Amino acid sequence: MASQSSPQSVHDFTVKDAMGNDVDLSIYKGKVLMIVNVASNCGPNGSNFTELTRLYEKYKNQGFEILAFPCNQLGFQEPGSSEEIVELARTRFKAEYPIFDKVEVNGNNAAPIYKFLKSSEAGPFWVHIKYNFSKFLVDKDGRVVERHTPLMSPISVEYDVKKLLGIA
Repeated sequence: MASQSSPQSVHDFTVKDAMGNDVDLSIYKGKVLMIVNVASNCGPNGSNFTELTRLYEKYKNQGFEILAFPCNQLGFQEPGSSEEIVELARTRFKAEYPIFDKVEVNGNNAAPIYKFLKSSEAGPFWVHIKYNFSKFLVDKDGRVVERHTPLMSPISVEYDVKKLLGIA
């Protein structure tokens, strides 16, 4: 995380990519983000990965990025190594968006970015992430503006993405 003691946006974080390299999320300033915890062995993974890819392909040249964080914490559905996860996502699901290092999304060992994402929403429902493919929409300034449950397909939030991009 950046030197700030209390982050104000996702741009204040540094995370690890799937190869273990630091990525300063400030490189995404001015872009609309969908941050999602993914799992290759999760029941609805095929449709979620496929729809994430479709959404990314459609809007990546208009300032939209998907940041995928593999997570094995919810049902142990992402047991592979980072290299295996990326390979599967790239070959089977044609995922070309950034895939980061495996993280925990709940508890004391939750990744700082996920602690921030969850704290951006009010109410007890938002305290924990219950399932894989929870989606956080982030505006161009790095503020969380919406959270969508895994039951909402990536395509079903397309209008919200377009609105944040200013093309709705």
